[in-house]
Amino acid sequence: MAFTLKVEGFNDGGSIPKRATCDGEDSSPALEWAGEPQGTQSFALILDDPDAPAGTWTHWLLWDVPAHVHSLSEGFRPGAVGASGKNDFGRPGYGGPCPPKGHGVHRYYFTLFALDRAVLGLPPGARRQELDHALKGRVLARTQYMGRYGRGG
Repeated sequence: MAFTLKVEGFNDGGSIPKRATCDGEDSSPALEWAGEPQGTQSFALILDDPDAPAGTWTHWLLWDVPAHVHSLSEGFRPGAVGASGKNDFGRPGYGGPCPPKGHGVHRYYFTLFALDRAVLGLPPGARRQELDHALKGRVLARTQYMGRYGRGG
């Protein structure tokens, strides 16, 4: 079985619902995954926007999610499971799509990593660069799901 990720509320490559954006409730969508490789001890999640004007914008960082967990509920809050990093909005947890008005439709990548250790050793509130460094040599598999969102003019 392949390692797969499903984000509720839209198809892979489809439009992210307004409720999951800064124009709605800014509430994270529910996620489900399956098919991780044998030996997986934890999961890490990154949500980012490579189309942001100043370069890739990180919307969500989560790691040390135990291997027995295979879903996150809608409206996930930091501290519920795993450790949450600080997103590029400067706060822990999820920050929904919020591209500049008139900047067109952006792509948002939910990337889930299956890891070979239970704990990465990062403190809560760590930033993207720290997580990227901690993931080096620890990834057994990764899966991705992409959504799109734009805010018009």
